[in-house]
Amino acid sequence: MDSIETYVSARLRSFIAAAIALLVFVTLVAMTVFFLAVRGAEQTMVPDIKGKELTAALLELQVKELYPRIQLRYSQTSAEKGTVLEQDPSPGAIVKAGRRVKLVVSRGVVVDKIEDFTGQNLDDVKMHIQTLFSTSSRPLLSVREPPAYKFSPEAAGTILEQKPEPGVEVSGPMKLEFVVSRGPENAMVKVPDLVGLPVADALERIRQSGIFFSIQIRPAAGNEAGDTVVSQLPAGQEVVAANTRVALLVSTPTELEEGELFGLFSRTLPDYPYPLSVKLEALLPTNERRRIFSSDFPGGEFSVPFRLPEGSTLILSVLNREILREDAVAYVAAVN
Repeated sequence: MDSIETYVSARLRSFIAAAIALLVFVTLVAMTVFFLAVRGAEQTMVPDIKGKELTAALLELQVKELYPRIQLRYSQTSAEKGTVLEQDPSPGAIVKAGRRVKLVVSRGVVVDKIEDFTGQNLDDVKMHIQTLFSTSSRPLLSVREPPAYKFSPEAAGTILEQKPEPGVEVSGPMKLEFVVSRGPENAMVKVPDLVGLPVADALERIRQSGIFFSIQIRPAAGNEAGDTVVSQLPAGQEVVAANTRVALLVSTPTELEEGELFGLFSRTLPDYPYPLSVKLEALLPTNERRRIFSSDFPGGEFSVPFRLPEGSTLILSVLNREILREDAVAYVAAVN
């Protein structure tokens, strides 16, 4: 009996000792894992890879156990294509291994060769170039101002010649020089007959014919209808030079609806080398936008009658660029 108790007691002590040793071992392992996790990955220095080819840059990052996040962007020269333009974190920064490094890599230039712009409208080409480099602080292509102009059978504003010539490689910022058509030198047009037409109809006839004009207003006299063209010079059906201005005299309305304004918008524009698209609109109190008149115009005095609700704003644009915004009442006061 004593021998059995002695055997059990010895085994129990061994079991307890083994359990305590296992517990100590597990605790040591747990603490080791905990401290490794707290310490994190080893630290490394970010290499300087700006200006290097992407392949070489990736190899250097791999050696440092860093990973790339690549963003592509157009650059200023074709020679930069495939090279690193920017990096973040910056060179020399101490980071943990496994960190992602942002790389901005050149995808080359937006255009690598000069296009053929001859036969295109100058304003359309300017808009095209502006759109191409809208996100660039230093565009590769720009138009030298002012371009050269000469008379030609081509429509006014058409590009006749260009330098550099089409196909020339774009190696850096370049200025485009254009020779642009003024239109035919001795072009003739027939003046439409506008007398007796309501102002709105006369403005539409002017827009369709493309003639240039100037407008004055006065109160209706005798049996004249209001808001109507009462005279014009040159007379309707005359054949005149295309740059002739037709002088129109318009009668004011005999009565206006309540809350309605009548006036003559007038603005002196610069003399353009060829007629540019000019547009007069009104922003109504309801926030509706209404076109009053639009046509190609050579510059100088631009005057257009209008009838609008009180509280309207007049907006003048050239080549779809707003150059004036003013309360319509300012022009009503000038003619009353």
